[in-house]
Amino acid sequence: MQNFFVKSHGLGNDYIVLNEAELSFQLDVKIIQRLCDVHYGIGSDGIVLKVPSSKADFGLKIFNPDGSEAEKSGNGLRIFAKYLYDYGHTSGKKFTIETLGGMVTAEVTRETNQKATLVQVDMGKAIFNSHSIPVICDEPECLDHPLNIIDETYLINCVSVGNPHCVILRDKLIKAEILKHGSEIENHPLFPNRINVQFAKVLSRTEVEILIWERGAGYTLASGSSSCAVAAVMVKKGMTDRKLSLKMPGGTLQIEIDEAWNIRMEGEVREIASGILSNELIADLLCL
Repeated sequence: MQNFFVKSHGLGNDYIVLNEAELSFQLDVKIIQRLCDVHYGIGSDGIVLKVPSSKADFGLKIFNPDGSEAEKSGNGLRIFAKYLYDYGHTSGKKFTIETLGGMVTAEVTRETNQKATLVQVDMGKAIFNSHSIPVICDEPECLDHPLNIIDETYLINCVSVGNPHCVILRDKLIKAEILKHGSEIENHPLFPNRINVQFAKVLSRTEVEILIWERGAGYTLASGSSSCAVAAVMVKKGMTDRKLSLKMPGGTLQIEIDEAWNIRMEGEVREIASGILSNELIADLLCL
């Protein structure tokens, strides 16, 4: 159907799903911002767009609410996988998806009594090389590196899981702290492409609690790639086992890191709504 959309969330992190082949218009920065606006659009933490791929079963573009394109999103990928399966784009429960941040394999592993769908995604490898993340750091790996902002110095741990992340260990997680400093860290000169920020507290060898500031979106209730990044850093520093639960305000994801630093993520997805973009909204979009 032309201009059909689905809105779903992964643990409170919500995305609008669109199919490029069904749109009567082309997405640009202003249109993405308007669609994600809670007052003038549908309201969302971002947009996932189905596009053609010559390398995988499906292609995916991911956009932040500020209009910038993200390399990868764990929640976005799980939401996209559920959409593909639910709306008949695939009859198989396991398939490959090409993203800007690399190829991934997704699998709809279990449908849970029609309240949610459980989706597993192989997220690729954790990369700690400073240049590859990228982060401006004199060391080959940016671990326990001091980061100075206006009134605070943090020890940062940086990793890429297809997109860049900065993990900061805290004894206590305070939402007001990440709200205060998240944007400063995201846009710090050390990070040429900006960065996703996580404050993390280790609860046990198998549990970590985190707060998230998402690049291009701000404070968010949950993030799949952030969970993968934190898990990778915890394993790298020897603070947890390789199979662990990441607890966020929106819910919990299960993450597993193998010996070769491949990451597997599993968590729920729930659909919120589906429908057709109205002619009035589209006319508004085309005037931007």
